[in-house]
Amino acid sequence: MSRYQRYSGGDPLAPPVDLAEALEAIGEDVMAGYSPERAMQEFLRRGGAEQSGLDDLAARVAQKRQELLQRHDLDGTLREVKELLEKALLEERKQLARDITMDDGDRAFRELRLESLPSSTSAAVSELSSYDWTSSEAREAYEEIKDLLGRELLDQRFAGMKEALEGAGEEDRAAINEMLGDLNELLEKHARGEDTDQDFADFMDKHGDFFPEGPENIEELLDTLAQRSAAAQRMLNSMTPEQREELMQLSAQAFGSPELMEQLARMDANLQALRPGEDWGGSQRFEGEEGLGLGDGTGVLQDLADLDELAEQLAQSYGGARLDDVDLDKLERQLGDQAAVDARTLAELERALRDSGYLRRSSEGDLRLSPKAMRQLGKSLLRDVATRLTGRQGQRDVRRAGAAGELTGSSRAWEFGDTEPWDVTRTVTNAVVRTAAGGGSARGGVRLELEDLEVAETEARTQACVALLVDTSFSMAMDGRWVPMKRTALALHQLISSRFRGDALQLIAFGRHAQVMEIEELTGLDARWAKGTNLHHGLLLANRHFRKHPSAQPVLLVVTDGEPTAHLESDGEVWFSYPPHPLTIANTVRELDASRRLGAQTTFFRLGEDPGLARFIDSMARRVDGRMVSPELDDLGAAVVGSYLGSRSGESSYGDQFGGYGGWGDRGFWVGG
Repeated sequence: MSRYQRYSGGDPLAPPVDLAEALEAIGEDVMAGYSPERAMQEFLRRGGAEQSGLDDLAARVAQKRQELLQRHDLDGTLREVKELLEKALLEERKQLARDITMDDGDRAFRELRLESLPSSTSAAVSELSSYDWTSSEAREAYEEIKDLLGRELLDQRFAGMKEALEGAGEEDRAAINEMLGDLNELLEKHARGEDTDQDFADFMDKHGDFFPEGPENIEELLDTLAQRSAAAQRMLNSMTPEQREELMQLSAQAFGSPELMEQLARMDANLQALRPGEDWGGSQRFEGEEGLGLGDGTGVLQDLADLDELAEQLAQSYGGARLDDVDLDKLERQLGDQAAVDARTLAELERALRDSGYLRRSSEGDLRLSPKAMRQLGKSLLRDVATRLTGRQGQRDVRRAGAAGELTGSSRAWEFGDTEPWDVTRTVTNAVVRTAAGGGSARGGVRLELEDLEVAETEARTQACVALLVDTSFSMAMDGRWVPMKRTALALHQLISSRFRGDALQLIAFGRHAQVMEIEELTGLDARWAKGTNLHHGLLLANRHFRKHPSAQPVLLVVTDGEPTAHLESDGEVWFSYPPHPLTIANTVRELDASRRLGAQTTFFRLGEDPGLARFIDSMARRVDGRMVSPELDDLGAAVVGSYLGSRSGESSYGDQFGGYGGWGDRGFWVGG
């Protein structure tokens, strides 16, 4: 048997979730010092450019909750009863005034009785239970009070009863009483552990029309009834003492018989015993003016409970929280289809991030960015660098086949911005294979698609040995230069590892002391608050790197925001002094001279506006025939990459803008990545 229901999964033709934006945001937070787990959670909270996040959904939940409390009041049924009572009294007085056949003594007695009714609505309704109405309209209004109370009390426990029982007769009311009796017997039997599946099936066969939710077993039936009953109790708790007293007295008049209240009280007691975990003692403070009936009020209390549960799920603040915990049905019911689609997309995004290989568990059990994630993030940063480079040139992109270097004999898939020549054989083969896999025939013609294109890989004509020295001192973190420094290192690492594989890159972080770092280690490095700028130690490690590659062109790139304040003593201890000590300066200059003797092309990237630092760095650069570049933080990556690429025989202005060099070998023209 096939079952159909309304589709609520969003646009079925929408593309799969895009991890690029999420990965870039996560990478930014990781470089700022967040753990990958926390960075992922922060992205899910913020959302993307066109994707609502958890915070947005939580704010909408809180807004709806506030609207419900500020719009409504709980005395809707009491108001309606009072209006019906006033209508009955008015119609009765009118009938007494115009009935000329009535005995004057009887008329006076009746008028006196109506005038002496208590001010309490519930007490007046109770006193009039034995009154013999002379007006048919008055009698109907009074009987409607009892009918209304019965329907409202049932609607509190069984949603939809108020409308379903409108105009119901004695036979319908008898069926209600029978259902309540059978239900209480089933609940009490279940509490003793004596019920069977057949007992539940028999009950549903007999009374299933009263339960449109269609529970499939007694546990589902219990959950539905207990949630509604607990909401009814919370509504009663939320009323003022006067409202509660009025309602309890009026309840005895429901359907003109106390039997209904007895059955409902019995049912509430059974449900509370079977589901003690429901919120039976809570209350809410309503501040609005729109009166709610008992059934509608219970529904609003259930909505408030749903909203509170959704708020907790969206907060994700409990142990082991996952977005799969969010109840999409409740979210759709409370906030609409789009909210459920947004939450489902976020859950898919979380699963994709965990399952795609971008995040992986370390041996210590914590999440880390995988090499795959680092490559993807590096590509994104490199594209940004390329945009800045081409934008600063202010000229059209001119390419020449093979300009990037010599052919390596291998090929790879074409990417936007590639300058390498097509590998025609591989491209045509890809198209033929794709056509055959799709059930087509090469004899019918082969069409090239973008996915078929492959380009011949090239290597730079001149091998370079690159040392990127990045300042990790206290001031870099304090002045907001920590993340731009990491972005720069990752962009350069991605460029060399993907396009200039013959070059040897070493990343060296120097603070109070220096150390060689892999890109994953540098990217995840927490801010260091120890003072000290040990450029001397960094240059020692760079020169060691250069000596390991004697046939390559040394390239020294130094990113710093301060003068050297520390150096390494002969015994390996760090000497720190601020302001810079002449001995520290002497050791640093000596090692910089050693870099020059090794043939290193040197560029300093000065961060900050300190004029004293500018004079010092400029003198250091001129000493070794190097350059000093003073980029804005947003341009740091473009400046470093541009300096690495060097000039292109006068066709680009990388050298003029960023301090690149053209004499040691053409790195080729590169855009994108």
